[in-house]
Amino acid sequence: WRDHGKWRVAELLEHFGRYYAPYSTPEVRRPRDTAELLDVVGLTEHADKPIRTLSGGQRRRLDVAVGIVGRPELLFLDEPTAGFDPEARRDFHDLVHRLADLEETTVLLTTHDLDEAEKLADRILILAGGRIVADGSADQLSRQVSRRTEIRWTRDGRRFTHSAEDGTAFVRELFAQYGEEISELEVRRATLEDVYMALVHRHETGVAGDEEPGFVEEDR
Repeated sequence: WRDHGKWRVAELLEHFGRYYAPYSTPEVRRPRDTAELLDVVGLTEHADKPIRTLSGGQRRRLDVAVGIVGRPELLFLDEPTAGFDPEARRDFHDLVHRLADLEETTVLLTTHDLDEAEKLADRILILAGGRIVADGSADQLSRQVSRRTEIRWTRDGRRFTHSAEDGTAFVRELFAQYGEEISELEVRRATLEDVYMALVHRHETGVAGDEEPGFVEEDR
């Protein structure tokens, strides 16, 4: 943005878009329509503003727009939602899903936001010390840390917690026994954050840690 600070947002996108026009095909039209692209990244109302007047978050949106103006088959994104507000972050996640699902774009996303990784990624690689220490879907990685499921529920005003190998079977038996007495039911596997902490700890210390967390039934 420093090099192009005097350019207006739509003007810059149209300029970069021209480079991709020779690569347009009957199946894939390149570049994207500028108005459509501005709407996708939430910059429509800033189309005629000089780039130097944009906020940090708006500049990040423009970075994304420049990255996808040519409808790439392979897209690298490095911390793309840094500086985004919650609404912009949600809209961006929708965009990534659309690129991957509808336009068959392969997206390689680097992020420290584990919730973002869990929402977006079909395949997750966790790095520690410059090495890949885990590779798989969020569910596969979760099972590497623990195959058990934590179940929490309330009955007669008392809170219970239990850990089971087969969470579905346990919940089925729970309702068969207590029916409508059960409320505030939660079924939880290890989150991606749990997985990340466990695998990085394992890599740094060489100690596997507690593979099967010992959640015991208790009332609170």
